[in-house]
Amino acid sequence: MRSLRFVIPLGLFAVLIAFLWRGLALDPHEVPSPLVNKPAPSFALTRLDDAGQSIRQVDMLGKVWMLNVWASWCVACRQEHATLVAFSQTKALPIIGLNYKDTRSEGLGWLGQFGNPYDASAFDQDGRVGIDFGVYGVPETFVIDKRGVIRFKQIGPLTPELIESRIRPLLKELDG
Repeated sequence: MRSLRFVIPLGLFAVLIAFLWRGLALDPHEVPSPLVNKPAPSFALTRLDDAGQSIRQVDMLGKVWMLNVWASWCVACRQEHATLVAFSQTKALPIIGLNYKDTRSEGLGWLGQFGNPYDASAFDQDGRVGIDFGVYGVPETFVIDKRGVIRFKQIGPLTPELIESRIRPLLKELDG
């Protein structure tokens, strides 16, 4: 009976170690999103560069497109920006920016300083559209298919390796 008193806690400890070991193997940038393979949230926002014009999710139906959530105050956005600019020059798909919880002047200044990879940027000052997309932080990137379904989500900066290994093959699949 006494040995049983030690076996149960030891077994529970072993199970706990197994869960922790499994957790160490996970990539924190690959947080599963409940929105992948679901319709993208509907939105209508003013353009960052022209408050008189709007960008709507429904305007993108019929196209495979990318939504990149960014902000002028975001350090990681600066890390990914050169990659995003280079990728935009390939014209592989329309890239829409979602300027998240920023000011219009700061966002425009940032694009003026570092370059503008976006076909257009929507201005999400209060972050509500970002919340609808389940944004954890910036940058985050979504690839959305012709029917308006989210097919890919990246938390954190895009890298050239990620574009080549995940995004380009996905684009071939979605355009095929």
